[in-house]
Amino acid sequence: MSHGDHSRDPCPYVILTDFGGAFSMGAIGGGIWHGIKGARNSPRGERLVGSLSAIKARAPVLGGNFGVWGGLFSSYDCAVKGYRQKEDPWNAIIAGFLTGGSLAIRAGPRSAFGSAVGCGILLGVFEGVGVLMNRMFAQPIPQMQLPEQAAAPAVS
Repeated sequence: MSHGDHSRDPCPYVILTDFGGAFSMGAIGGGIWHGIKGARNSPRGERLVGSLSAIKARAPVLGGNFGVWGGLFSSYDCAVKGYRQKEDPWNAIIAGFLTGGSLAIRAGPRSAFGSAVGCGILLGVFEGVGVLMNRMFAQPIPQMQLPEQAAAPAVS
């Protein structure tokens, strides 16, 4: 993602698209999760109603939480790219560190630092796996074959 992916929108727009994508992912995943959970926790005749009720109550909340994380991460990623003037995996790791710390700051500095470190490590693992996958599946550059030098006819 961060290795010269020039197909993405510029920074002000990518924040909104990342927020929307993260919200959608959280809402869909939350809908599935809470739908199953609501059906399991409902009595036999009320499973569909219980499932839909749980989806309506909890899926938007989970979507909002994912959206906030995605938007904040993207904002920090853009800020770090602008400050460092580089596009490398360290941007995502630093942005993850800052996002984790920002989201946990209300619990106090110790909790915020622990969350920041955990989130930075998580993003480091993601970026490391991405780099390894890029190297593993990269197509080798074919070497150009030089035409064999024609043997000069022997002059007698």
